[in-house]
Amino acid sequence: MSQQDEALPPVPDDIREAGRLAPDHWLGVVDPMWSGEGKPPEWAMTGRWRSGLDGEIVEWEDNPDYRPSPRALGWPEPEDEVDRAVQLASTGYGPGEAVPAALAGREVAVLTAPGGGPLSATAPDGTPVVPVFTSSVFLHTAGRFGFELVGVDDLVTRVPEGHALYLNPSAAVGMLLDLDAVRDAVRGGAGERPVAAAAPAGRTARVLTEAVHPVRETDA
Repeated sequence: MSQQDEALPPVPDDIREAGRLAPDHWLGVVDPMWSGEGKPPEWAMTGRWRSGLDGEIVEWEDNPDYRPSPRALGWPEPEDEVDRAVQLASTGYGPGEAVPAALAGREVAVLTAPGGGPLSATAPDGTPVVPVFTSSVFLHTAGRFGFELVGVDDLVTRVPEGHALYLNPSAAVGMLLDLDAVRDAVRGGAGERPVAAAAPAGRTARVLTEAVHPVRETDA
């Protein structure tokens, strides 16, 4: 939305200086978490400022295609590398395949069922899942339940057929992870199977082997 005729938001000092050096120009602003090479993609641009003929900033324009990064969304600093990969993948600032790659070889906590073994639950979209916690912070935030620590390499052999892993459901953003993607990573083949991720801010992302299917949460 152009704000030429409205009160401008606070103008950063570096933008004021850039405007003085480049009168009558549009000055794009990149999300601080963008770290790629070359020209930033359109979705990493928060918006742009325009300098007038005298070099003063006269207008701000929002970018409707902007995807806020985890930092821009105000999410907490990641608790571990898995949480970091989930945050980046769910906002589009990192690849989906980085999530199972970060998970492989780790020890995680799973809630235990009354008869033993990993607890089975249901995600908001009805998907059968096994909740998995990569950090004690997320485990304890979920409540006081019985749990066991298990290596991911062993866990993939114990998850019931048709279930996905629900990574850190009590974190700023959780993720449903297709079990085949984890098996590939455990076997050292992460990246061979197509993996993608997406998530609306504050909701649950889903990493699948074939397509992107954000989980719809009615209580988010």
